[in-house]
Amino acid sequence: MTILSEIRAEYAEVEIPARPPRRKPVVPLYVYSGLTVLAIIAIWWVAASLELVSPVFLPSPAVVAVSAWNLVTVGFVDSTLLEHVTASLGRILGALLVSILIGVPAGIAIGTSRLGRGILDPIVEFLRPLPPLAYLPLIIIWVGIGEASKITVIALSMLPAIILSTAAGVKSASSDHVNAARSFGATRSQLLRHVILPSALPSILTGIRIALGTGWSTLVAAELVAATRGLGFMIQSAAQFLVTDVVIAGIGVIALIAILLELVARALERWLVPWAGEK
Repeated sequence: MTILSEIRAEYAEVEIPARPPRRKPVVPLYVYSGLTVLAIIAIWWVAASLELVSPVFLPSPAVVAVSAWNLVTVGFVDSTLLEHVTASLGRILGALLVSILIGVPAGIAIGTSRLGRGILDPIVEFLRPLPPLAYLPLIIIWVGIGEASKITVIALSMLPAIILSTAAGVKSASSDHVNAARSFGATRSQLLRHVILPSALPSILTGIRIALGTGWSTLVAAELVAATRGLGFMIQSAAQFLVTDVVIAGIGVIALIAILLELVARALERWLVPWAGEK
């Protein structure tokens, strides 16, 4: 065997570590979201430029942007965009507060008591599939046409999501934690406050996020009743006169506010229950 053959045989016995696989760069999700939005705007722009649809029904993005600026500076139906937004936000947040104050205790009662479940379950299942327009006339008869009726309608649409999410969160509390607390002599109120509610908090926050989406979809119906301000009222008034650019601008404002509220809710969830996203 020659010296060269010996060297080759020696190196052949040495294990060469395999090259680790090259990781592909991960594209952030917001890049895909941004590209999707840009593609939709581009398609919209092309359709409006080629007048595939009449400009009365589909104004261009530039026209909508000008209308949105006019809403900020001049206003529409005797109110500026800020005044419309403030009125709608007040109704949404007021209804959310009412639905939380009623829905969380009701969900706890359903999740912890057979009696509470027997009493409240039929009410929740009755409200859950009903569209707001179905009981809107009854609310007007009972409450009147003021702000109370609008907040009541929105709150009723929010209630089922919060109640059901709270009940599901209460039922998902760890039995080991509950038994451990009982073994240490925890009272019923201490068990609820220190074990069950912290376990149910992620589900409650998820229910609030779902309820916010339901509330915005109910807002337009609620502001049909003797409203003089609000985004839903503004959109309905513009639609009656075929002012489509104001309608689209109003829809865009509602979507933007809903997205911002969703981001706030997610940030609040990460702050209050950071363990919820852990696996």
